[in-house]
Amino acid sequence: MLPVRMKFLQLLCMKPGKLETLFQIPFCQKQFPFMCLATSTCLHSKNKKVNSYELVDQEKYNNLVSSVTSYKTSAQTPETIFEEDNFLYGPPKQHKRPVKAETKAPRNWVPLINPNKKIPLLNSDSNFPLKIPLQENNKTKIPSVTHILQQTISPQQAFYLERWKQKMILELGKDGFTEYTKNLFLQGHLFHATLESIFLSEEMVTKEQRDVTVSGYLSSVEHVLKDISEVRALESAVQHETLHYLGLVDCVAKYRGQLCVIDWKTSEKPKPSLKNTFDNPLQVAAYIGAINHDANYDFQVNCGLIVVAYKDGSPAHQHFMAPELCSEYWNKWLLRLEEYTEKNPPKLSCAEASGLSTEPESFS
Repeated sequence: MLPVRMKFLQLLCMKPGKLETLFQIPFCQKQFPFMCLATSTCLHSKNKKVNSYELVDQEKYNNLVSSVTSYKTSAQTPETIFEEDNFLYGPPKQHKRPVKAETKAPRNWVPLINPNKKIPLLNSDSNFPLKIPLQENNKTKIPSVTHILQQTISPQQAFYLERWKQKMILELGKDGFTEYTKNLFLQGHLFHATLESIFLSEEMVTKEQRDVTVSGYLSSVEHVLKDISEVRALESAVQHETLHYLGLVDCVAKYRGQLCVIDWKTSEKPKPSLKNTFDNPLQVAAYIGAINHDANYDFQVNCGLIVVAYKDGSPAHQHFMAPELCSEYWNKWLLRLEEYTEKNPPKLSCAEASGLSTEPESFS
């Protein structure tokens, strides 16, 4: 090994021209089969790196720097810029702040709670909930809450409702859509009837006894039924004696100790917030006001509850309406009622139109 190293050092001391034999592949493989050979030759063959900045035209570069550093900014001020803008574009227009629309109040305001209603100390027939049928002759004379809300729906809601209807017709066809709405109505009717039987018997319907059509809805409201007690009315007609409208209340009962008008709703889509129920709060407020001004009911209500049940059995959403919220929706309902009355003024009979009295004459 030592003679080989000595010979290698002798070759390195040769003139540069003699080093060419060192890079011949056969010679390297025979004489110096070591990696140190490549490292040594690399150090000797490396050229000096040229600095790229040395190639720059220094005189031209100095002129460029001088021109940039000697540039002076404009002497304009905000005031002169403002004057120039006025000259070019004219003076700016003074826009007034938008005034918030004042909350509209109903012209014919009637309180939600009837101050003149006398509540007996002991309610008669308290063991059985009221179930007053809807008189057929009243349907044609007095508008219902549902009809009034449908006739005064906002243009935005009407647009979305019509778009949904057209979408369903495209998917199902006209006959299919008619059958679809018919089935929805039938499911809602069976659901209400089953709840009524539960409240009247005060027993939960077993899974075996449930109708397949409403089984999911009943499973959805099981946790809500546990909080309901002292049912006062079921599927009972109500009529506001002053404002002249009527409706059919689903249920009046205590929910967690507070007497409420309860409205049962079915839905295929989740409705986790009260605003998702659209006009249902107005409907509940209208029923509360009607009960409080209906002589057939010897009690008053100031709370509401909307329960949205789901066909797949997922837990129902329950939206409790406290007295303050009920009063807020009561005012909104009065505005809708006024709008309906303006569009549909009451028709007078021939005697009323001619100014004749319709009351029988009294003889002394």
